[in-house]
Amino acid sequence: MARILGIEIPNNKRAEFGLTHIFGIGNTRAVKILEATGIEIGTKVGDLTDEEIGKIRAYVEANFPVEGTLRSLLGINLKRLQDIACYRGLRHRRGLPARGQRTRTNARTRKGPRKTVANKKK
Repeated sequence: MARILGIEIPNNKRAEFGLTHIFGIGNTRAVKILEATGIEIGTKVGDLTDEEIGKIRAYVEANFPVEGTLRSLLGINLKRLQDIACYRGLRHRRGLPARGQRTRTNARTRKGPRKTVANKKK
């Protein structure tokens, strides 16, 4: 198993898909990384040499915020939105959808399980 930025990447996967295990690297960015480092796209992670893994590691560290750095940046951005009390910040604070989705029905992912309210006794 190759280890890049503290993440174990399975040997049996192709390099372009293995890199997507790293938080902050998707399919497009993985292909760009392989092209920039001169590694063939179809190469399996297990077939990569230590030099190639070192190239990938150095390129990613130099050019992209990933893993812990990216997570902290996202947290700082959310905190900023909440501090300035903009609409998106308030929605994040209340745990509701922030991008205009309806909440009368659906939105269960953000709102959590239903809180059933009993009928009024007569």
